[in-house]
Amino acid sequence: MDAIDSVVLAISNVLYKPFIVPLLLLVAGIYFSVRTGWLQLRLFKESVSVVMEKPVNEDGVSSFGALMVSTASRVGTGNIIGVSTAIICGGAGAIFWMWITAFIGGATAFIESTLAQIYKKKDEDGSCYGGPSFYMRDALNAKWLGVIFSILIVFTYAVGYNMLAAYNLQSTFAAFKFYNTKTPYIIGIILAILFGSIVLGGAKRLINATGVLVPVMGVIYVVISIIVLLMNIKNIPSMFGMIFKSAFDFKAIFGGFAGSCLMFGLKRGLYSNEAGMGSAPNAAAKAEISHPAKQGLVQMLSVFIDTLLICSATAFMCLSSNIEPLKFLAEDGSADAAGYVQNSIGSTLGAFGPIFIAVSMSLFAFTTLIGNYSYCEGNMAFILGRDMSKTGTIIFRILATVLIFLGSVASAGLVWDLADMCQGLMVITNVPSILILGGIAIKCLMDYERQKREGLNPVFHAKDIGLKQKTDFWN
Repeated sequence: MDAIDSVVLAISNVLYKPFIVPLLLLVAGIYFSVRTGWLQLRLFKESVSVVMEKPVNEDGVSSFGALMVSTASRVGTGNIIGVSTAIICGGAGAIFWMWITAFIGGATAFIESTLAQIYKKKDEDGSCYGGPSFYMRDALNAKWLGVIFSILIVFTYAVGYNMLAAYNLQSTFAAFKFYNTKTPYIIGIILAILFGSIVLGGAKRLINATGVLVPVMGVIYVVISIIVLLMNIKNIPSMFGMIFKSAFDFKAIFGGFAGSCLMFGLKRGLYSNEAGMGSAPNAAAKAEISHPAKQGLVQMLSVFIDTLLICSATAFMCLSSNIEPLKFLAEDGSADAAGYVQNSIGSTLGAFGPIFIAVSMSLFAFTTLIGNYSYCEGNMAFILGRDMSKTGTIIFRILATVLIFLGSVASAGLVWDLADMCQGLMVITNVPSILILGGIAIKCLMDYERQKREGLNPVFHAKDIGLKQKTDFWN
């Protein structure tokens, strides 16, 4: 395992040098923000209004349903453990750079999800599916690149992210007296059984489950965070001072970039909101709507829900306490992230704090596992060039279930390094593609805004933006 971790860490360190993944995300985010006229600000209200639109077909997936699947993947263990890890290892300033990553990433999320909608495919039952692999194949004429991306997304979500979510969940129980060397195995078995019972029920059950769990757990989590903030209200000014002072300590940032608050903010921000990775477009393509730009706006909103709301809730609960994060940093550089969160909230809420985090992590982890897995089967079908057989699908679902158990008993270093490597590889595959194709999504946005100015409910036709490729839904 140590040898594998060394290889994975070496690849990850190369990917996160300033001129590779960080530069790609920064360039893409700023470029798309400028080209769309900073739609994150201009059309934020519009993104909220389109969320509740009903699907074109009564039995189809709504914008809200697709939002919940993508948000289930985004809003997960990274919002708790990822945030606390960033604070421990990178300092309070990492939170500021997470905010920046989310803000400019909102424009990137719009572009990639709008493209997924334009190039989505029609299934035999009339439903739709798609994602970056399909716009790489149909718009870039690069099926080989789509296959590579599909392999990456299956590996990232079925292996990297789901193993990490399982590990993060079991680690939160270390704060309780009953935790021992057998506990990760017990939790892993329970989690695998619950996950298996959901995925073997099919896609509709995935969407139904996440549609209920995600809004409920998100609201409860934010409400508790507000209560904690109010109880620590005297610490709020110093908390914000600490965030901004650390964020702009450029000597520390560029003196040790790999371990800086900027890098941890970017890594954990990307892990949390996924903007630019090409994951959320797989969910966005499932929505049955009248105009692709609508789902682009909805996915932009999902980035904000994830980072600016849920991640900030965790950060504020931790930083408004008087708990010193560096106490949870080991000599080998590893972080007891769960311990930091639980001690921080426990200092305010007492014994209820660790229990609340354990329950939240259980819900967050479970919806993350479901949302992550929902991205995998369609990409497996793309790799194979056809739909998987019923037997193949069952085998894949069983394998995904086993990986969750393995994640529960793996080492912290391996699962974090694996997730960082996987998401970095997805970025360097997807972002150049959407930079090339971004003009199509921008024309789509202009068409949407033109129809809105005319008082219409926008309806998309490919010919209206000069799109020559045949599409399954828009010709």
